[in-house]
Amino acid sequence: MKKIYYLSTCSTCIRIIKELGLDNSFEFQDIKTVKITEKQLEQMAKMSGSYESLFSRKAMKYKSMGLKEKSLSESDYKKLMLEEYTFLKRPVIIVNDKIFIGNSKNVIAEAAKAI
Repeated sequence: MKKIYYLSTCSTCIRIIKELGLDNSFEFQDIKTVKITEKQLEQMAKMSGSYESLFSRKAMKYKSMGLKEKSLSESDYKKLMLEEYTFLKRPVIIVNDKIFIGNSKNVIAEAAKAI
């Protein structure tokens, strides 16, 4: 399976898609228009080892909701990501049995090798 969870309105996601040369062999899911399902999120968490690894603390709502001051559990991370797409680190790229989360140079370099 080849899939990318991204935001079509995110210039960083679009740049990475172009940089990696992702084509129609990938399934593209714009998480703003097609919500992540609980099953999809569970699969990503299983591949990455935790819901926390998928959670973005850079989301504006993280601070505005006062989450910075709270101690969040795995079920909290899951619930928040299912309720609000901005809490998913982007992009999430899945290539067969490997998952690449976020936009750091190292993550994108590893994804490029796997593709």
